[in-house]
Amino acid sequence: MKKIIPILTLVITVSNFAQDYKFGKVSKEEVQEKFYPLDSTADAAYLYRYRKTYFDYSGSDGFVLVTEYKQRVKVYTREGFNMATKEIFFFKPDKGVSDKIKSIKAYIFNLDKGKLTKKRLSKKDIFEEKKSKYYSVKKITMPDVKKGSVIDLSYIITSSYPSSIKDIEFQFEIPVKDLSIIVEIPEFFKFNKLNKGYYSISPQVKTQKKTINYRVDAKITAGLTGTRTSGSNNTFEFNAETSKFIAKNIPALKDNEPYITNINNYRGGLKYELTSIQFPNSSPKFYATSWDKVSKQIYKSSSFGGEIDKSGYYKNDLEAILATSKTTSDKIVAIFQFVKSKVKWNGFYSIYAEKGVRKAYKENSGNVADINLMLTSMLRSAGLNAAPVLVSTRGNGVPLFPTLDGFDYVISMVKFPNNSYVLLDATEPYSLPNILPTRVLNWNGRVVNKNGSSSWVKLTPSKPAIEENLLMVKITDDLIIEGLARTKYDNLNALNFRKNYNHLKEEVLITKFEENNNVEIENFKILNKIKIGKPISRNVKFLSEDLIEEINGKLYIEPLLFLAQHTNPFKLEERKFPVDFATPWKDTNTVSIQIPEGYTVASLPETLAIGLPENLGVFKYQVTQAGGKIKTRSILQFNQAIITPQYYAALKDFYGQLVKKQSEKIVLVKE
Repeated sequence: MKKIIPILTLVITVSNFAQDYKFGKVSKEEVQEKFYPLDSTADAAYLYRYRKTYFDYSGSDGFVLVTEYKQRVKVYTREGFNMATKEIFFFKPDKGVSDKIKSIKAYIFNLDKGKLTKKRLSKKDIFEEKKSKYYSVKKITMPDVKKGSVIDLSYIITSSYPSSIKDIEFQFEIPVKDLSIIVEIPEFFKFNKLNKGYYSISPQVKTQKKTINYRVDAKITAGLTGTRTSGSNNTFEFNAETSKFIAKNIPALKDNEPYITNINNYRGGLKYELTSIQFPNSSPKFYATSWDKVSKQIYKSSSFGGEIDKSGYYKNDLEAILATSKTTSDKIVAIFQFVKSKVKWNGFYSIYAEKGVRKAYKENSGNVADINLMLTSMLRSAGLNAAPVLVSTRGNGVPLFPTLDGFDYVISMVKFPNNSYVLLDATEPYSLPNILPTRVLNWNGRVVNKNGSSSWVKLTPSKPAIEENLLMVKITDDLIIEGLARTKYDNLNALNFRKNYNHLKEEVLITKFEENNNVEIENFKILNKIKIGKPISRNVKFLSEDLIEEINGKLYIEPLLFLAQHTNPFKLEERKFPVDFATPWKDTNTVSIQIPEGYTVASLPETLAIGLPENLGVFKYQVTQAGGKIKTRSILQFNQAIITPQYYAALKDFYGQLVKKQSEKIVLVKE
């Protein structure tokens, strides 16, 4: 654009939409309001939320993307105090042009003895924190927030990257009384627009003529008289598309149901993805228009494909590994374990190397890409058909259309001649081939081949997460249950157990077990904590006075003891988003109870076997008596990681029957 118009001074006329809302002007009635009229359970609400995104221009910077934010929040309960903290993530690389956050203003309104008070945000309440090589966060903490407070906040984000239009958000964890969003895009920029979630707003769209007024100055030499400046005023016209999204009384979509990947995937909104830029008298420049083009562009980066091509730094170590690893399987496992032990993950996500593989190798630390691009390179150098796999983590959401920003993680893949494959993530010390950490299990990944072609690969493990419990107990004369509990965790359950508990001391684990299961522990042992090729095994010797109840000479015992589930996790009447278990899974519980002398069985729960549609899952429950023992066997199995919303009602009923059945009791009476 600079080549087209030598602009020294520029004014772009912008039409403003009228607003009744006045920033920093709050009524006493707003502060007095005790609850949100349309949702009395709301802890807070947006009384007003405004956003305007548009393109500005300067002779020095070219087009700059500007986004203005204004919001008014009403706090109703103590649980709503979290709305007093605002985190604004923005692009701030170690090198290159950063986004800028400016004009941060906020006021906090309260009532003091019936009088409206107003406090202004201070600079000391604003902090900046570096989150990664590329991103930072502004943290804003509002002072003096109480039940009833009203908070006004406004700020502006500017970016030199026109592709960085942040997702338009219609829906939040709290309700919105009044929403106003304006997006104004010059004709030079073309975007794909895609609705997300289950709440949509039809925009009011119009095209307007915009005028750039500019002046061209020139220096003129006039012999001995020196120089003088002469100039001319000019104008340049272009079209701009303005989309206005207006809505009132938008319901909240809360993150209070279990088994959700990322609730933001399901909240209503709109995504913008830049597809091309074309200025007058110039050829168009095309961006991510297909997944193959996205993959090729990422692979061409020196921080991605360029890092895979580097190999000299590990040559000697790889030769030592291959000297003792002959089969394909041996090579994969040996290289995988070597990288895991050689380079520790620093906790940062990215598809691009942060330090670079050589430096990460030398310093024994790196981000996701440093580690897994290194792994891919070593596997290739060992003669294996390895490729990187682009992933969007569960926290990042699901990329809905071809986008360079849709992936935030990379793993490695080895493909075999029979079209089978193994997926590897060397950032996780306790991972195994095809057992990826939960953060990665988000639908599909994109395999990128050497030639830049790409394809989808399923990330969900084929092996279910396993938990098997075996309890053998007896009832003493003084009605204390004593017994032994043996638990086996395998596949993803074993990885998660090691990750969550291996760093804890044994006394902490004992305390947790006692508190969670209402027992006292006499002996506690965990096997295979670091032998990741084997399942975790936990043996517990315990006793409890609370697992048996005596009423009028009868003994009442739940057949599964502390393994029984008493609460249905699914409470909504209707769920519009999937239930995401991350992996297929299977829980098997076997309990053997020795009948105490002098007692006989009066009643046992009846057998139950139920299933979900499409073979999604089964629950089998059986309590039987054989001689002097009562044996209970319970199997709960889900064959798919994802249960779609159409089966939510069936799933809720399924769990309802499970809870009811597991709550039924064995009744023993004296002979």
